[in-house]
Amino acid sequence: MSPAHASDTDIQRELPVAIHTQISDSFRAKIASGEWPAHYRLQSEPELATQLGVSRGTLRRAMTTLIEEGLLRQVRGRGTFVTSTTIEPAIAQKLTTLSEDFARQGIETATRVIAQELIVPPRPVAALLEVPAGGAVLRLVRLRSTADGPVTLLYNYVRTDFAPGIENVDFETQSLFGTLEGRYSLNIGSARRTFSAEAAEGDVAELLDIPLGRPVQYLEQVTYLSNNHPIEYSDVWIHSGRLRVTSILSRR
Repeated sequence: MSPAHASDTDIQRELPVAIHTQISDSFRAKIASGEWPAHYRLQSEPELATQLGVSRGTLRRAMTTLIEEGLLRQVRGRGTFVTSTTIEPAIAQKLTTLSEDFARQGIETATRVIAQELIVPPRPVAALLEVPAGGAVLRLVRLRSTADGPVTLLYNYVRTDFAPGIENVDFETQSLFGTLEGRYSLNIGSARRTFSAEAAEGDVAELLDIPLGRPVQYLEQVTYLSNNHPIEYSDVWIHSGRLRVTSILSRR
């Protein structure tokens, strides 16, 4: 399943409705339906204008409407993104993985791979990762534990066009980011993390050994290469009774 494209927008030029209004209405509907999920990056203005068969001025007018409504935001040098419906304070810090943090603190962990397979990504994941039409991703499910018990459950989705054969890596002994950087010489540049609290349900409660309905910390992340191409999407659930996430920040 390929990511959503603006070319799906049906512009009806015979209608007494301005074209820029039709475009903004269509984009608004894609956002409301979840077809364009939070943090989804739109194609560039020239690409969108060409796909829609409109001028860049008309397209820019439609997008300005959605930016003013708070549905889209533009990041200089990165592009235009769908905004989140929740308040997300920006906390700048060094991008490290949980396994790197454990190692830095001398905490011994064991990793169990629960699933490792190539799949056609769910539509929201395909959109966030900008997976080409017909493209597959690696779905990697791991449970990481310390001596006290399971602490994190990780669902990772990785683009395989940048990392062919990654489905054959032994991720019980190898780290994901270490593999991407070392084996595939990919330069990971940045990531967007969103933290929230959820009630533990289903596999999350069972695998993390948490009573059903008990609060669990949830982390969603989209990771980008230095050239701004998305490479990885992850859902992470953290047993907050066994692991506390701390950020050390500088005012300037």
